[in-house]
Amino acid sequence: LETTLTGCAVRVTGPRPVTAVVGGAVCRVTVDGRPAAWGAPVRVPAGAVLEAGPALHGLRAYLAFGGGLVPGPVLGSRSADLLSGLGPPVLRDGDALPLGAVVPGRGCPAAGPVPWPGAPTELVLPVHPGPRHDWFTSAALRTFTTAVYRVSERSNRIGLRTEGPALERARGGELPSEGMVLGAVQVPPDGRPVVFLNDHPTTGGYPVVGVVALSALAAAAQAVPGTPVRFVAA
Repeated sequence: LETTLTGCAVRVTGPRPVTAVVGGAVCRVTVDGRPAAWGAPVRVPAGAVLEAGPALHGLRAYLAFGGGLVPGPVLGSRSADLLSGLGPPVLRDGDALPLGAVVPGRGCPAAGPVPWPGAPTELVLPVHPGPRHDWFTSAALRTFTTAVYRVSERSNRIGLRTEGPALERARGGELPSEGMVLGAVQVPPDGRPVVFLNDHPTTGGYPVVGVVALSALAAAAQAVPGTPVRFVAA
């Protein structure tokens, strides 16, 4: 399960205990109100409540369970795509999710920390030239890789929106819709770069000035609004 900022609480309703891990954004973890480990496997007894509190550092926390979550798939996926409205419905208070069977020998370790990258205090994004970088002036391309932007509060799973200097176009008009990849940096009419994240659309009509290296996108997903952002030539 992925949560954004606020955290969540889940109750084990089956007859057996469950092994769980809370990672991603740093948060307070409790089992029936008692402190539990963050970033390491935790045993949650049957009937107990596991709570991941609001994010203290970072943006998105993750709750993983032994056996995995197995709601009914839609078009082969168990994830909800908020942009298209496809997939299982968004979770609400009181919803129940089934867990899969734990395969012997493939369960979580009994103890030990799980490595999680920390939330960035500054987001440095290596970027390759995009297919439409020639739609921008030379000055705009210099600005793109030298200016300091900030993460906008309008960001979401679709894209990390930025606040900062606008990128001036070298040509007008609009593109026919074309394919978009994960990490594409699209520039809408306001000139502020948008980095496409996991729920990005598969097509778009705004020019792509660059493409961020996939290895940098995990940090982008944890960058809170106001975090400084720098694009650097890869």
